[in-house]
Amino acid sequence: MANYNTSDFRKGLKVQIDGEPYLMTEMNFVKPGKGNAMYKCRLKNLVRGTSLDRTYKGGDSLESADVEEIDTQFLYRQGDGFVFMDSKTYEQYELTADQVDDAWKYLKDGITCTVTLYNGNPIVMSPPNHVEMEIIECQPGAKGDTATNVTKPAKVETGAEITVPGFIKEGNVIKIDTRTGEYIERVSN
Repeated sequence: MANYNTSDFRKGLKVQIDGEPYLMTEMNFVKPGKGNAMYKCRLKNLVRGTSLDRTYKGGDSLESADVEEIDTQFLYRQGDGFVFMDSKTYEQYELTADQVDDAWKYLKDGITCTVTLYNGNPIVMSPPNHVEMEIIECQPGAKGDTATNVTKPAKVETGAEITVPGFIKEGNVIKIDTRTGEYIERVSN
């Protein structure tokens, strides 16, 4: 197992603490006037979903998590579960609604996602950073509302609600940033 020194700490790092995998969701470097530099980290348990805050001194290290990330294709939703298929081995993995969390909003049939495995079991799923979705329901924009700061809610093909500019109408295909849930641009009419 590789070790990460404090100089390697960054958001998105997967480490192992007390035998469990954690994702570093925040990392702040603090240099007080006197004494050693400190690294204040927020870590999310990838198995249980809980978070903890830890402070490390310069020179400390953490063990890398024994996790594997694989490219998968979203196949379908089955009750409260989501089924994904490994693009190379064709093995299928089912994740719970808790494991998928809010990412369900961006899951269209056939979309490529990253699934993280811990000891061969799926623990978390990440959609691509940007997805294109068709608007299936939204209020028509008022005449003259062409300014970009006028927004309205719109429903996309997965059933999720996204805030879009006033000029977007039903049938438009838009690009969405899955990390923030925000509208990026209109792709087609």
